[in-house]
Amino acid sequence: MSENQTKKLNRRSFFGTSMMGAAGVALIPGIVTSCQTKPSEPKADVRLGFIGMGRQSMFLMNGFIQIPGVEVVAGCDVYGIKRKRFEKRVTAFYAKSGKKANVVTYEKFEDLLKNPDVNAVVIAVPDHSHARIAIAALKAGKEVYLEKPMTFTIKEGQELVKCVRENNRILGIGSMQRSDANFQYAINLVHTGAIGEIEKVNAYVGAPPKPYDLPEQPLPADLNWDLWLGSLPAKIHFNNELDPPIKLDPEEDEKIWGAWRWYTEMGGGFTTDWGAHMFDIAQWGLKMDKNGPVEISPIGDGTEYMTFKYANGVVMTSEPFDEKKTKGVKFWGKNGWIEVARGYFNASDAKLMPAKKEEVKGSYETSIPHQVNFVEAVRGHKDPAVPVEVGHSSCTVCTLGNIACQLKRTIKWDPSKQLFVDDTDGAATKMMHYEYRQGYTLL
Repeated sequence: MSENQTKKLNRRSFFGTSMMGAAGVALIPGIVTSCQTKPSEPKADVRLGFIGMGRQSMFLMNGFIQIPGVEVVAGCDVYGIKRKRFEKRVTAFYAKSGKKANVVTYEKFEDLLKNPDVNAVVIAVPDHSHARIAIAALKAGKEVYLEKPMTFTIKEGQELVKCVRENNRILGIGSMQRSDANFQYAINLVHTGAIGEIEKVNAYVGAPPKPYDLPEQPLPADLNWDLWLGSLPAKIHFNNELDPPIKLDPEEDEKIWGAWRWYTEMGGGFTTDWGAHMFDIAQWGLKMDKNGPVEISPIGDGTEYMTFKYANGVVMTSEPFDEKKTKGVKFWGKNGWIEVARGYFNASDAKLMPAKKEEVKGSYETSIPHQVNFVEAVRGHKDPAVPVEVGHSSCTVCTLGNIACQLKRTIKWDPSKQLFVDDTDGAATKMMHYEYRQGYTLL
């Protein structure tokens, strides 16, 4: 999710096939052949329920609903008008193809999970509810596509990994850059040694969260604020920016992303919002998936950027690689460098540049190849491109950065045991989770 999502390509850019827009129904030949639904089948084999119907969910729905053999049958949101928008758009989509939509909506996700027609769910709610809802869905026998960052706390991530494996279910993370040919090309260069041994990485994501400072505003009549807060303290007051308003007549979508992500009490700032993308790519390139850094230093003490040191000596910083502060990754090798971002690629040697690809217009958030990957994972009952363990390790590195910044000191981490090292006062360990408010539990 970003201000850069519609960024144009420059002359040296390479753009993969992951930018399939909502209006573009043509899918990638070869990738979706196994998605074709047999004419004799009474109903789609992947029947989706959407939990959360905000801006991101609309992008996801626009992509999933186009995949052959997938049917959108249910939705859930605590905001009444957003349930109505969801019903309206699903109904309109199927009407264009001469089909009647069989879609129902709910205020409570527990009710959606009881729907036997739903065999997989797409969860696109604020981060603090990711783990709790995903675990409930897995225990209800549903397959899960979960938006990034995977969880709000490290402890939630640990428990979610266990739940996926114990229940033998499929869980995919919405890190769609893993299905973008641009990023895949870059990682292949790194892994095949095209720029030599990696010495350092720049992965710019933006600033950490700040304390909640928005003024209190009147609560919309059809928004269940108590359910929106979920496990968070009830003292957090409502502001329209947390769940941006929409209109139906005439239609007017959210003008901003939900601002909960920028505040410590509810989100992880740019560190998790963009780190779940760019730190994820950096760790992929460093072959640190399911692993992580051993030492994390905060912004401060004369440093402008978070620093992550890995056991092999490689250092990743949250430092931009250009004056524009492009959110992306730069790998520095002994024999050269490459830079990669959404719709952008550059390298120290022209021989490393990819073939020019035709730009495919549309929102980056509607990334059909990544969604097709999840659908095929469900059909084949196999791990998707971003399985739960990878989602957890990528999310953990982001959260570790925020913990270091909040404590204002360097912290040490054992990625294999997933425990803090030399945490003599227990302050870092305490920040691996928080106390849910009364009435809410993780498991």
